[in-house]
Amino acid sequence: MKQETFDSALRSTWQLVSKMYNKEASKFDSTMATGFALLSIDAEGTPSTSLGPKMGMEPTSLSRLLNKMEKRGLIIRSRNPNDGRSVLIHLTSFGRQKREDSKAVVLNFNEELNNKLSTQKVEHFFEVIQSIKNTTLQFEYFKENKLKRV
Repeated sequence: MKQETFDSALRSTWQLVSKMYNKEASKFDSTMATGFALLSIDAEGTPSTSLGPKMGMEPTSLSRLLNKMEKRGLIIRSRNPNDGRSVLIHLTSFGRQKREDSKAVVLNFNEELNNKLSTQKVEHFFEVIQSIKNTTLQFEYFKENKLKRV
């Protein structure tokens, strides 16, 4: 039997987590992406240019998401007083309520995992995740000198 690869285990696990979050969000006519955006917007407003990298989203996908959120009354946009070229994203009172719903789902899921796992397993999990992050940042299989053709 083949051993599962790290990337396969990460991808399939994240797909399950994502599906679970989307299932919960659908109960409120929402999506995981909307919930994640709500959790990523600071109380004093977040520049739209920093929101994409914070969420790991491409500008066009983020723009579509923000347009939908604005239509639903979750956010408002305002000119950034510190930089007239950028826009700040603010939560409306409805957006703050929905942010609390999203936060509750995330915290309850984490609590559920913490109840099922020992402290040692949780610590090991985050050590492994950090190792994967570090390795990812340093890893390069096809080096420039290997790609040159003679």
